Amino acid sequence: MKSIFSQIINKQIPCHLIAENDYAIAFLDINPIALGHTLVVPKIQVDYLFDLDSDNYRELWSFAKLVSIAIKKTIACSRIGVSVVGFEVPHAHIHLIPINSIHDMNFSNKITISSVNIKKIAKDIANNFQGILI
Repeated sequence: MKSIFSQIINKQIPCHLIAENDYAIAFLDINPIALGHTLVVPKIQVDYLFDLDSDNYRELWSFAKLVSIAIKKTIACSRIGVSVVGFEVPHAHIHLIPINSIHDMNFSNKITISSVNIKKIAKDIANNFQGILI
């Protein structure tokens, strides 16, 4: 069965797209714990991150690094926190979260963002991502 992430990758479900390449896609989390909370997902559906083959694993993390640079250029924060939990959706994914302290990585603290603001944030991060590639 296709995961919700595979449906997003196949353009069957919309998302707030940041960027994508041949191996991965990045989009804003719809249940964020911080402004700019982004998911980076491999385009092949594998439930457990460490079950990815070596090439896809390397490409996923290389892409995540570029996305994190774009997020940090867009959202004022000390760093980009990284989390891989893997129980919410049966499709490997990386959480990139703008943080100022360890306490900002609390997944119990969801925030609400208006649809206007989430679209603006996605566009701003996407524009900064494009600037990294130039």
